[in-house]
This record gives sequence, C-alpha cells and structure tokens, in this order.
Amino acid sequence: MSEGHAWADRLDAAIVEERFLAATGPGGQNVNKVATAVQLRTNVFALGLAPYAYQRLKELAGSRMTASGELLITARRFRTQEANRQDARERLAEMIRAAHVRQAKRVKTKPSRAAKARRVDEKKGRGAVKAGRGKVRID
Repeated sequence: MSEGHAWADRLDAAIVEERFLAATGPGGQNVNKVATAVQLRTNVFALGLAPYAYQRLKELAGSRMTASGELLITARRFRTQEANRQDARERLAEMIRAAHVRQAKRVKTKPSRAAKARRVDEKKGRGAVKAGRGKVRID
C-alpha cells in the first residue's frame, strides 16, 4: 500500500468537518425539505502532507482551496445525505491519492549539431527560392 492510499483510511472527524445544506437537482419535493448536499471542509495542514504532495494538492484543488489552507468539496449528485457524504469523502481521498503521485521530471534536450546544420541549410535554401521570386530586371 502506497503512502497516498493510507490517507483514505485516516479521514476522521478531527480532520474533516461536514456541513449539510439544501441541494438543487433531483429529489422532487424532498429537495426543498431535506439538506442532502454535503460540504466537506478539511484543513490540509492537519493532514501532515509531504511538501511535494501539498504543492500538488494545491494545484489539483485550484479554487476549492482557500487562502487559509482549507479544502472545500461540495457533493450534491445523489438524493441522500449518506450517498453525498460518501461521494465527498471518496473525492477527497482520490484528490489526496493523486497528490502523492510524483510527476516525472522533464529532461531538457537540445538539438544535435547535425540537426542545427540541417535547419540552417533548409532556411538558406528557402531564402534562395524566395530571392529568386523577385522582380525581373532587364539590364
């Protein structure tokens, strides 16, 4: 089990705060009476992530991360509180898992000397063709 998968099991009440709100969408008359949508709030500093994982989580979260370091996830896809609660927790766990996946470093490359020479030769060739298209002068 990798480091990222362990976080899915450690999302306890101390780290995650849930708030239920009235949702829009499917549910009929029930939607007006019952608060089925879930807003999950997590303090990312309390998660104790490695610096690279924190940085990646910040990128993945985008506007869902507040300036004070809280991650907000709203789930309202389902008709029941429990299903939305489960969905929000799964989305948070998946985001944390994805943050732990290290990106491959890009290795800078540069063209070979022969490739540079070919490019210059092609440019000179094109320049010669274009120079030949000039006005014809009769001397």
